[in-house]
Amino acid sequence: MRSSLKYISIAAAALLALQSDALYAQDLPKRALKTNGQLIYYKTPGIADNIAQMFTEGMFYGRLRSNTFYYKWEKETENQDSHFITGVGGSLIFKSASFADIDFTTGLYYSKAYFDAEKNPAERLKAGKDLFSRFDYINSGKKSMALLGEAYIRYTGISKTELKIGRQLVETFYTKSNDTKMIPNTFDGIVIDTKAIPDSTVRLAYLTKQKLRDHTKTHSLLMYGDSNLTSLQHPEWSQNDDSAMHKGLTYSRLKVAGVDTQAPLITGDIHNKTFENLKLNASFYTVPELISEVMAEANYKIDMGTYSLTPGVRYIKQFDKGAGKIGGAAYNGSLAGKTGAAGGYKEADSLDSQMIAARLVTRYQNYKLNIGYTHVFDEADLITPWRGFPTSGYTRSMARYNWQANTKSYRIELVRNANSKGIYKKIFTQFSFLHTDADEKKGYYDENYYYAGFVQNLPGMVNLQWRLRLGYNDTKKPDADSLDARFEINYIF
Repeated sequence: MRSSLKYISIAAAALLALQSDALYAQDLPKRALKTNGQLIYYKTPGIADNIAQMFTEGMFYGRLRSNTFYYKWEKETENQDSHFITGVGGSLIFKSASFADIDFTTGLYYSKAYFDAEKNPAERLKAGKDLFSRFDYINSGKKSMALLGEAYIRYTGISKTELKIGRQLVETFYTKSNDTKMIPNTFDGIVIDTKAIPDSTVRLAYLTKQKLRDHTKTHSLLMYGDSNLTSLQHPEWSQNDDSAMHKGLTYSRLKVAGVDTQAPLITGDIHNKTFENLKLNASFYTVPELISEVMAEANYKIDMGTYSLTPGVRYIKQFDKGAGKIGGAAYNGSLAGKTGAAGGYKEADSLDSQMIAARLVTRYQNYKLNIGYTHVFDEADLITPWRGFPTSGYTRSMARYNWQANTKSYRIELVRNANSKGIYKKIFTQFSFLHTDADEKKGYYDENYYYAGFVQNLPGMVNLQWRLRLGYNDTKKPDADSLDARFEINYIF
């Protein structure tokens, strides 16, 4: 009898657990939005019996969003003025059901910007410039973007592996969608994900084109536009004009050097958890005939019951494969064509460089304290213009690029109510203070950066999320102190 009761109890407990999981799954939305802008898909299409069902059993995902930016300079000049810009738009994504281990995804995106072009010329806009295409606006007057942001086929017929071909979001250490404006950063190419290696996840990508957030057409991965490429106004905005782009790698210089102006980006990550409490990460990228980089990182969690300590270290090595002689050691392009010691750099035509980083992360209940340090050696600037930030997780704060040569950065960050589900019923809060010790000989200045960020899904409407981000920059550079305020609303359905 006791044995029967035992089995009945186990069965009842299992049934209750299944019901609880089912109820929890019902409470989850189709998608959720993490604080870093990445979407999590909780409900996806199933298996189709034929090609027709790939369409009829597929699912649509909608998103309406608005993003508003206010940038306030402490002192305005003839080249910089305080400005306000807002944008509205959204996206519609369709995921098909899977047939013969194949499915596909397409995504349409739209953004419309509103700003006073007479008071705030496009070339003076800061963070809000990504709400529209400056290149299209200057040459045709368009303040809107409508485009095919995603279009890829996925194959899952290999055990523990999936293959994606086409235009897609590519999340690696060096490439990010960075979807914090209106339209994400996307890439054309092939991406392979596999868990075939025990205790490891691997992602490899061969990318042929990029489309930055404020572009309507794809462009080269590592080329800066110039007048020899196009006769239209502001040709530099026609190609990779990311804030961290190496502006010395112009179309003309690459052509003279005999280097492919449409060179691919090959990149990959591996994450390993073979050893208990130890996470090992490694990443690489290479752009043939130009530049390569590798990253190695280790984080070890010390669990102490009510709280934990996780020390982490990161090392980056950059290899110059010819880009230094073409564009110079400084990513602003100021050293292109120079040799020897110049502009504060020991070797003006070499992009060989290194970075070390360390941090200590403390977690207690719903709080996280992150104390980080990074040091870029006095060699060359780090080149990573694909929205993946080498100092991320250590000393990266909103809009701060602190990977110029001979730069040391220190940051303390406090986070409350973080979670991995992307649903923040309790307000997510993030505060940080960043000090950057820069090299003035290279044209940079020390600065203190204060940041506060807030994110919440409305308790009664979990699909509606608001976020507010504030950053204040205090620097010794003349006329550089400024406030960067951003407010965003997302409705996901």
